[in-house]
Amino acid sequence: MQNRVLRVFLMSFFSVTLAFGVRSQAQETTWLPEAGHTTMQIWPSAAPDPVPTTGPEVLAWTPKDQPIAGRPVGLLHNVTVPTITVYSPKGKNTGVGVVVFPGGGYNILAIDLEGTEVCDWLNSAGITCVLLKYRVPNTGPYPKSPAALEDAQRAVGLVREHAVEWQIDPAHIGVLGFSAGAHLAVALSTHYDKRLYAAVDAADQLSCRPDFAVVVYPGYLADASSSFLDKLDIHPTDKTPPAFIVQAENDPVHVENATTYFLALKAVKVPAELHIYSEGGHGYGLRRTALPITTWPQAVEVWLHTIHVLPSAGS
Repeated sequence: MQNRVLRVFLMSFFSVTLAFGVRSQAQETTWLPEAGHTTMQIWPSAAPDPVPTTGPEVLAWTPKDQPIAGRPVGLLHNVTVPTITVYSPKGKNTGVGVVVFPGGGYNILAIDLEGTEVCDWLNSAGITCVLLKYRVPNTGPYPKSPAALEDAQRAVGLVREHAVEWQIDPAHIGVLGFSAGAHLAVALSTHYDKRLYAAVDAADQLSCRPDFAVVVYPGYLADASSSFLDKLDIHPTDKTPPAFIVQAENDPVHVENATTYFLALKAVKVPAELHIYSEGGHGYGLRRTALPITTWPQAVEVWLHTIHVLPSAGS
């Protein structure tokens, strides 16, 4: 099971002591992607449904004595200007694109553990990664706040608009999220037919439906005894995109988050693949450890071949 810091920041249950402990670490003014990647603000003017923050955008780091797989985690606070950053594969390009939603309880973004490191892996598989820096804090889950889901809808529309420019097949654009970001992937998978905001430009005339979804240790969908799908207005249909879902049985956020969504997809005959591991806790990203659950990225690649998103060997 992961340490208390990661369990807390990846959901919304911040304690005052922990928040001050994290923010007392070395801070940078903000997070900036490495040079060479296209970055754009997703809203040409003010974002809809603005959410107040407690200060400027800042990147803080978890304490060095509480690492994940030997390294601290970068936590991005107070995002008011959402962006997408495009990470293109340097070698073979399969034409597949994935929009990545980092987790952080809709309060912060684990921008490296569940963002840039994910893009490195996707690029190694020939997949273009589009990292969404969505607004936080208090921007979800929908319908508590529409802000993060608005950012996600807008981001997928923009990726489709720029698909040719970024060498992406517009019919092979998926989403991948962690924890709260996994909930966001599920919310977008079931709220794509109508934008939550007034159309801005041509990108909003394009579909924001993901072609597939990867849902990694999701939160907010259930607890140990109850499903929250009705409360969260999550109602899969036969048009909901297929999903790969992974979670640990000992996840303190509750493994029922994964099983609830899987069974909801099964009920409407949407293809879904569910991986439940006995150990792993919460908040491991894709950093490899001795636990088998950290092999999930390789299972995702196999699944993408299975659903014919990635080409078969030799094609």
